[in-house]
Amino acid sequence: MDQKKPQNMPPTKKSIFKTVGFIVIIGLIAAFFWASSTLSNAEFKKEILSYSELNDKVNSSQVESIVEKGEELRVTLREPLKRDAEDLGTKFIVTRPATNLRDQQRLDISKTNFTTEPASTTGETLGFLASIFVPVILILGFFFFMMRQAQGQNNQAMSFGKSKARIAGSDKAKVAFKDIAGNEEAKQDLQEVVEFLKYPKKFEAVGAKIPKGVMLVGSPGTGKTMMAIAVAGEAGVPFFSISGSEFVEMFVGVGASRVRDLFAKAKKNAPCIIFIDEIDAVGRRRGSGMGGGHDEREQTLNQILVEMDGFETGVNVIVLAATNRADVLDPALLRPGRFDRRVNIPLPERRDREAILSVHFKNKPVDKSVKLGDLAKKTTGMAGADLANLANESAIIAARSSRKVIQNSDIVEAFERVAIGPERKNKAMTEKDREMTAYHEGGHALVGHALPNSGGLHKVTIIPRGGTGGVTWFLDEEDKSYHSINEYKDVLARIVGGRVAEKVLYGDDWVTTGAGNDLQKAAGLAREMVIEQGMGKKLRDQVFHEDEGGMMFDRMVHSKPYSEKTAELIDKEVEELITEATVRAEKIIRANLKPLENLKNQLLEKETLDEVEAREALVGTKAPVDVLLK
Repeated sequence: MDQKKPQNMPPTKKSIFKTVGFIVIIGLIAAFFWASSTLSNAEFKKEILSYSELNDKVNSSQVESIVEKGEELRVTLREPLKRDAEDLGTKFIVTRPATNLRDQQRLDISKTNFTTEPASTTGETLGFLASIFVPVILILGFFFFMMRQAQGQNNQAMSFGKSKARIAGSDKAKVAFKDIAGNEEAKQDLQEVVEFLKYPKKFEAVGAKIPKGVMLVGSPGTGKTMMAIAVAGEAGVPFFSISGSEFVEMFVGVGASRVRDLFAKAKKNAPCIIFIDEIDAVGRRRGSGMGGGHDEREQTLNQILVEMDGFETGVNVIVLAATNRADVLDPALLRPGRFDRRVNIPLPERRDREAILSVHFKNKPVDKSVKLGDLAKKTTGMAGADLANLANESAIIAARSSRKVIQNSDIVEAFERVAIGPERKNKAMTEKDREMTAYHEGGHALVGHALPNSGGLHKVTIIPRGGTGGVTWFLDEEDKSYHSINEYKDVLARIVGGRVAEKVLYGDDWVTTGAGNDLQKAAGLAREMVIEQGMGKKLRDQVFHEDEGGMMFDRMVHSKPYSEKTAELIDKEVEELITEATVRAEKIIRANLKPLENLKNQLLEKETLDEVEAREALVGTKAPVDVLLK
């Protein structure tokens, strides 16, 4: 994305290094001044040899040479000067006395090599300048550094309330609707938004108002963000993108400030699109937070509502928002005049999944035997992001095996890794554990195979995968929009089939912890049937929706939408559903012990059975008449 250079940026490492480098250079300049003033005299020692001592040594012919420079005499002795057994060298500087000397005190220059050089003031000048300017320069450099730091912190503080939205211009590579596979209905709904942005006068001519906001609703990974980017690409307008959580900070008023800044930038760049991802982070119903109406999240939401109401006529700015929890959003956010439209982006159907897989496998070398249509059939319930991950995992597996072409085996392994987790072949299991696992997974397979509405048996394995000791995998042969009570009851019986098989084969008190996850799933499905779908007996056609989202405090302060007596009825209904499923599963297993034993032996031998092998092992399985639902 082409991003504008942000203003008031805090000091970066690069800028700090520049400042430190500036101070280092100043220090080097100071060192140069000092060295220039001292190095010229470095080999001659001062204040050691007095003038009277020099006179005596000249008279005794111990002085090799004298160089006169102004008031200084640079003396070189023939032999080193020694005092207290210490060798002081041969080169000294002697200062000529300021008073007039008598004749006997003057040096007899005839007894030594005496020369006169003009006095140089360079060293003195440099020393003088160094003593004055070096401290000043160092002080100024220090204050300059401190001001830069303060300026950076001030800029950071001033930019705290600025929007963190990322802007993508229309000059970069665009994403269009043709680049997104599937979701044709959603594309049609959003095409009108594109038309509004591209040809606003066309709609204004007939009195139509441009929609202010469009809410994209769908499960995670269905392509909501990509769809919003495609709208901007189709319309050729700037695209401001920000997450709902980026508005909320610990400081009061920051979120509202960022909202104002974001909408101000958008108006300057109109026509454009504002995209707020995961808007439920700030758009939840008001009045549920700990701070009431003064909660920072609610203040941010209020500002969003005010800004959307403040769009003037002719300001072509459309707000797109995405969420997977439309049920928790504040009603004021969804009323006409704010988010005028709601576009649902569902999980892809079979033909859409095939199209999505084709996009993600397009630039990958795939063997001719690979049939993406068959893969699309198996991937029911997967979102676009899951399919993209599947394609990438297939390529990784092929590369790991040093293959240059992706084969069917790579795709199958990738599919299973994405769906149920990787194999854990190195996990140690005793023979007793292997047998118990085989009976457990065989119980799932047997019950599900015997019941007509529990799905198609796809694979059975006793190799640990993910967090489970084994896996029995059922897949729906076709995409289903609706599920009946009888279908759910057959699935419940299949889920508890593993625990029931352990009980039948080993006894009530020898059931294992391997069924813990199964029991959680069974309880969750039964509770959904009663509360969400109105599929209980006494509570038939009644729905008691529970919002499990939000903060813990929100769930604590809000009472459930039903009484304690109804809660007891719900618990009893859930218990009855699970008990019924357990009884049905036990009848099926006791009536088919031979096929179960055969399946167990096959699992112990091969560890993994595919669809064909599992069904062959279960030949002869029959469900008792009294367990079949009418």
